Amino acid sequence: QVQLVESGGGLVQAGGSLRLSCAASERTSSTYAMGWFRQAPGKEREFVAGISLNGGTTTYADSVKGRFTISRGNAKNTVHLQMNSLKPDDTAVYYCAVRHFPGLTTTPSNFDSWGQGTQVTVSS
Repeated sequence: QVQLVESGGGLVQAGGSLRLSCAASERTSSTYAMGWFRQAPGKEREFVAGISLNGGTTTYADSVKGRFTISRGNAKNTVHLQMNSLKPDDTAVYYCAVRHFPGLTTTPSNFDSWGQGTQVTVSS
């Protein structure tokens, strides 16, 4: 099973920026997409952004469009999430996930491997 490690979380003031990174232990021929999700206390895990690893197609939650950018790293098994104009509502644990089937989806249950998460806290 692919192991995922997130990094780059932290504490930032509203309006600030953070860049999250996710490194997968391997990229197999069956790795089609990677995504970022987040979960705030008392809330369900929600989709943030996703990217297909072959064509580079991206998709975003409406709440982050225009502020967040997902991209593939130079290494084939890495993705980044650049987060700008952060708001207190963005505070959550952010998780990286990998999908081993074709198609870019926003549903958590359609992703197959998950990282441990990294905390992002935005102060007002």
